[in-house]
Order: sequence, then C-alpha cells, then structure tokens
Amino acid sequence: MGSGKKGICGLKRLFKIIPENMQATLLLRYFGFFKIPLLFFVKPSVVELSDNRIVVKIPLRRRTRNHLGSMYFGALAIGADCAAGLIAMRLIQKSSQNISLVFKSMDAEFLKRAEGDVYFTCEQGAEIADLVSSAVDSTDRVEALVHVTAKVPDKFGEEPVARFSLVLSLKKK
Repeated sequence: MGSGKKGICGLKRLFKIIPENMQATLLLRYFGFFKIPLLFFVKPSVVELSDNRIVVKIPLRRRTRNHLGSMYFGALAIGADCAAGLIAMRLIQKSSQNISLVFKSMDAEFLKRAEGDVYFTCEQGAEIADLVSSAVDSTDRVEALVHVTAKVPDKFGEEPVARFSLVLSLKKK
C-alpha cells in the first residue's frame, strides 16, 4: 500500500500547474456537491479571479432555463451569490481566520431576458478585504453592501441584463 503523503504532494503539484480560475471552479463545484447541491446543479465556472475582481459564468441550459427560454431568476440569484461569496471566501481564506459568511439580504433588478450564458461580475475586492479586516478585529458581525452585475456578452455585449445588491455579513467565530 502506498503512502497517503505521496498522493497529497502529487495533488499539490498538480494544483500548481492548473490555472487559478480552474482551481476555483473545481473548489466551487466540490463545495456545491457536498454543501449546497443546488449550486452544483447549475454548474458555475470561475472565468476570472483576483483579489479585486471575479467573474463567474452560469451556462444557459435546460437546468437553468425558465419557460420562456431565458435564465430562471433562481439561477441568476445563484450566480450573484457565487460571485460575491467567492471573492469574500478567497479573502477570508487569505486572512487565515475562522470567519462565517452569510448574505443578510438581496435586491435584484432584472433589466433584460438572459437568453444566453450569463457572466456575473463583482469588482469590490478592496471593500470586501476591508470588511474581512473589520471582522478579524471585532467580535461583532460586520456588514457591507456588495454589487454584482450580470451580462450576456453573446447577445447584449457589455449591457447588463441584471444588477444585484447583496448585504454581505461576516463574523469571526
């Protein structure tokens, strides 16, 4: 029988050669499969990831489509959750602190029918990093308003199809 340590080292080496957005996609799907099956069901992918910006894609397919052929609003909400939540989770992980993350509220504005793959963008990494720092320094729950924009580039270019405002709430455990 082989050593488990050798397998883990191989996995770490493999992760070093996989692009960061693919790593994030694999981790997101793993998290979805074991913790939030509905998230796994819609198959989100991380297209771009940095400390300041994230882009998450949810494909338009039978699983995410409504009766009109556009993306169901529940799938759109999952995309907004993933975009805001993943950038926060990344920054929490970098802090090496045990911080719980929850969304307190969500406001959505649906502008056009999302009739293609939808890209969800959050560009508030700096503000979320400040929120994580505040959570580390406090015993109270801290909150911030986070904005996510949804676009269907194949159909509407840079014009948004939806805008989301979520209240991100963090607390050090």
